[in-house]
Amino acid sequence: MRLIRTWRDVQAEADRAVVAVGNFDGVHEGHRAVIGGAVDAARTADAPAGILTFEPHPRTWFRPEQDPFRLTPLRSKVRQIEALGLDLLYVLPFDEAMATRTAEAFVEDILIGGLQIGHVVVGYDFVFGKGRTGSVETLQGYSEAGRFGLTVVPAVDDGTGASYSSTRIRGALRDGDPATAAALLGRYWEIEGHVLPGDRRGRTIGFPTANLDIGDYLRPRFGVYAVLIALDDPDCAETVWLPGVANLGKRPTIGDDKVLLEVNIFDFDSDIYGRLARVRLVDYVRPETKFDGLDALKAQIAKDAAAARRIIAALPAGRR
Repeated sequence: MRLIRTWRDVQAEADRAVVAVGNFDGVHEGHRAVIGGAVDAARTADAPAGILTFEPHPRTWFRPEQDPFRLTPLRSKVRQIEALGLDLLYVLPFDEAMATRTAEAFVEDILIGGLQIGHVVVGYDFVFGKGRTGSVETLQGYSEAGRFGLTVVPAVDDGTGASYSSTRIRGALRDGDPATAAALLGRYWEIEGHVLPGDRRGRTIGFPTANLDIGDYLRPRFGVYAVLIALDDPDCAETVWLPGVANLGKRPTIGDDKVLLEVNIFDFDSDIYGRLARVRLVDYVRPETKFDGLDALKAQIAKDAAAARRIIAALPAGRR
């Protein structure tokens, strides 16, 4: 998959591509229906299949003071999209010029004049342009005029009568319900980042941890989780998932105010500082709690680890 960060001077191999347009935060099952529509249309037309998205997320640009909300920051989003059979990924900067561009200018300048898109694929509720004045109806007008083909993907029912949405996934994670989030995503939700050097306090109480700063990721409910963790290994073609238990939060017993994800990997003792790690939240064990000293904390971590081992051992083989 080729990553393209501009809409100007696009190379010939991208000409007349079929492109799904949207933010796709989470790359959930509804998003995958839109992306799958682009892949199918591209294969039928013998054209490149692509995605057009924006960075930073427009909500971050318009409301920079809000709490982190991303389900898939760019590196994670690229990883998820790359597995879906796309040829092209356009990541366009969302800046003042993009934010103030009218819907018509977006279509004329970027989709038609710059990217020379042959076919556009969007979800039923897609809006765009200054003031969110562009809609599916706007695109339909251009399509009817023969400027490009258009596919509008309807809402995808999750089997309960509700549609897949990033908002529902965020709500589930904030409620401490990673199982519901996983059902909507079609996979476990992950936090990806480099393992940080820590104070090694966990090692002194018998539970060494791999610590990750969760950066721009949404803050799920603080507490203890059963997790699976994979460490980036260029020498291994297959991703290896290791079981563990993690605390996500501010470590009230220690008195730290920084939000960290601390993962104790079961039956593992290697130096992994600086390694890129992916941590999947499997299930919620308990809320974050302040304990009366390290001995009480150590006893509780042992109970948490035992609970996490049971949860992961009970997973079907294909989910571990």
